[in-house]
Amino acid sequence: MPLEFSSSGETPDLERVIAVLDDADCREIIAILEAPKTVLEIAEETDLPLSTTYRKLDRLTEAGLASETVGVRRGSHHTSRYVADFDRIGISLDDEREFRVDIDSSNDQSLNIWSNASREF
Repeated sequence: MPLEFSSSGETPDLERVIAVLDDADCREIIAILEAPKTVLEIAEETDLPLSTTYRKLDRLTEAGLASETVGVRRGSHHTSRYVADFDRIGISLDDEREFRVDIDSSNDQSLNIWSNASREF
């Protein structure tokens, strides 16, 4: 069955979205991402190793459920922050009985990333 995606021109992989939502660590990360957080903050809050946290965040961003922003610090180092990038996910069958994934993204959350980011010098 073909898969449709209503929020943008991209087509997400149904299996990828379902696999991420089936992963308890990914769900725990999503639950704490109401405000932008660094990888270290996420790892500490979820009690996950840093390597696992990076892998889970990669899966979440690839599935379109989290966004990463990068802030530049003095000395050309950068700090990434992540935030959940959706308000609602719906998986349904359309009139042709084809699976449809609806991911409603919040523009407020995307804009909120910059208002919560701090300058690091």
